[in-house]
Amino acid sequence: MMIKKYIITLLFICFFVIFSSCYAFSKMVSVAGENVNLRSGPGQNYSVRWKYGSGFPLKELKHKGSWVMVEDFEGDSGWLHKSLVSRTGHMIVKVNKNSNKKINIRSGPGTNYKVVGKAYYGVVFRTVKQQQGWAKVRHERGLEGWIKRSLLWGF
Repeated sequence: MMIKKYIITLLFICFFVIFSSCYAFSKMVSVAGENVNLRSGPGQNYSVRWKYGSGFPLKELKHKGSWVMVEDFEGDSGWLHKSLVSRTGHMIVKVNKNSNKKINIRSGPGTNYKVVGKAYYGVVFRTVKQQQGWAKVRHERGLEGWIKRSLLWGF
């Protein structure tokens, strides 16, 4: 009986450790600042891989000191100083990469609402709220509306 309790406790601890480590490294962040350098390693002496604009959404992978390893919606990864990331929700248009086709931005959360704007692949929006598979977003230039969540990447 004691062995059974020990095994159950051990399994619970293993499950908790695995689950919490997966959760810890699946957080989303966004870029805090303009022209932020994504580096190849955790320090300013590493080469710049990409430059990101304010609000660009990223997935947090791990930490090393005051640096955060992140991945973007195209799978590119690198390091940002922790002072350059924010927990403010942002999303990016992830569809129609090699096309001039735009997605619709609507006045409400559904295809029956009127189109109030359009957006290309790679356009970043601030997340206002999410409901029923739709995201209410706001562009830095003031346009606000709803986009089907499956067309976006971020939080």
